[in-house]
Amino acid sequence: MKIHLTGVPETALIPLWARAAEMRRPDALVRDPRAAEWLAALDYDFSRFSGTWMSQLGVAVRTRLLDQAVLVFLQAHPEATVLNLGAGLDTRFFRVDNGCLRWIEVDLPEVVAVKRRLAPETERFRLLEGSVTGPEWLARLPVSGAETLVLAEGLLMYLRESQVRGLLGILAERFPGGECLLELLGPALVGRSRWNDTVSRVAGAEFTWSVADSREMARWGVGLEILQEWYFTDYARERWGWFGWITRVEGLKRRLSNRIVRGRFVGGAP
Repeated sequence: MKIHLTGVPETALIPLWARAAEMRRPDALVRDPRAAEWLAALDYDFSRFSGTWMSQLGVAVRTRLLDQAVLVFLQAHPEATVLNLGAGLDTRFFRVDNGCLRWIEVDLPEVVAVKRRLAPETERFRLLEGSVTGPEWLARLPVSGAETLVLAEGLLMYLRESQVRGLLGILAERFPGGECLLELLGPALVGRSRWNDTVSRVAGAEFTWSVADSREMARWGVGLEILQEWYFTDYARERWGWFGWITRVEGLKRRLSNRIVRGRFVGGAP
């Protein structure tokens, strides 16, 4: 399948490649045969990402962390709706599906067009076209309320702070009592995508936002409560090499390591 993705949409190919590469390891953190199938179906030069071990490991760690967190949420809310923003070519639905959840993904039209050819929609698996910072997809969203989990991995680092604030405020108003799992970039990497071993190989993709202390988002007054966070380099320590050693220093870890933040929506801004 020939594809034509450029800029930020092209970065959707990186985690797909990374999960497929993880499958080849005897100590794999995640098993994702569907990623390997999709990789083989796409006419794209994935060799450009060869040797980029740090991003590959980061994707594997975040995939495992998010899979586990989603499964925990589904244990408490088996008929929940999971809203996956900027989903790219994610395959998580097929790993965590309990037979009764509802899964909705939102991404740009060019990415959704590729995804529809790989994973046709069903009653419980929906794909919506649109920018996550625009209003059009919200009007077509068939859900609201507390039994909703919002995912945003590989997304927020490409937005501006005003866009992140606006998005979280809208989600809090739409899903009071719901939860979210957000990937935050190591703040030292903002404006430095050239330091990233894979994103640096995608023309036009730049990191534009992060926050050093996730509790700052709770102080924005957009209706977000911070519950937990997990730093990538605290996991699979034996595989991080030199980067794992320097990020054992707490201050450096907070500057350099990506993390997953779990939050709860408590309503809109007062």
